[in-house]
Amino acid sequence: MTISMTRGFRALVACTALTVLPVSAQAEQFINILTGGTSGVYYPIGVGLSKIYADGIEGARTQVQATKASVENLNLLQQGKGEFAIALGDSVKLAWEGNADAGFNAPLDKLRGIAAAYPNYIQIAANGDSGVVTVADLKGKSLSVGAAKSGTELNARAILGALGMSYDDLSKTEYLPFAESVELMKNRQLDATLQSAGLGVSSLKDLATSVNTTIVSVPAEVAETLGAPYLSAMIPAGTYEGQTEDVQTLAVGNFFLTHDGVDDETAYQMTKLLFENLPALAAAHQAATAITLETALDGMPVPLHPGAERYYREAGLIQ
Repeated sequence: MTISMTRGFRALVACTALTVLPVSAQAEQFINILTGGTSGVYYPIGVGLSKIYADGIEGARTQVQATKASVENLNLLQQGKGEFAIALGDSVKLAWEGNADAGFNAPLDKLRGIAAAYPNYIQIAANGDSGVVTVADLKGKSLSVGAAKSGTELNARAILGALGMSYDDLSKTEYLPFAESVELMKNRQLDATLQSAGLGVSSLKDLATSVNTTIVSVPAEVAETLGAPYLSAMIPAGTYEGQTEDVQTLAVGNFFLTHDGVDDETAYQMTKLLFENLPALAAAHQAATAITLETALDGMPVPLHPGAERYYREAGLIQ
């Protein structure tokens, strides 16, 4: 009798273990946040979100992945290799359309929107003794345009094209991340770098405090030529050391995105916690101060994720 009861108890425990373990596994949610290079703005924003989601979503395990930014992030989302990403609006639009020249071999139809983020400013920094003050002055100079087919590089091509220029007009074109571009400039091996990022990007702060630097202007009419999502914008005086005046440039909106394989509750929580923790995100990087609930749906190039849509209905942004 005792042996039989013991066997029965062991069987019950084994059965219970089999039924409990899968429930625990299902409760765990892995969130891989796709960002950009560690010297840009995407990365610290991703680190801030990683902590917010780890603390606020029960059972969540978060990871921040440094990438080549927009184009790589969007392709990884389509492949289900990330749950959250940041990307430039023009890259998102081209991804949805499947523009092969931009790095998208087919339409990325699994992309889903979370929110409009903050604007990226096209920031061109030149060595102070290079004589480069405007984009036209880059003719015959060396320029780093970001990683090949990155969002930054797509911006570079568009801006030069709008002014009737191309890489052929440069003495040399480098396809380097922000920090590596700055190191070449410090060593006088590069005349200028074009970086599409939030204001106060650490790489350009480093450059401006190390060598005499000119922030190069981009004519306002370029925004009119290119159209949406490009906008005319100003880099305020004092953004970088030695910058005594406002500098005319362009801005392009960034977007927070996910994919259609992420469950509705997780997408809802990611959206909700994003807007409930904006001060913490602004502490991660000043660019996040431009993120607002009021502009969360502005210019979204892809369909909203149903989980994000649920949050906006609760917040009164969608009827």
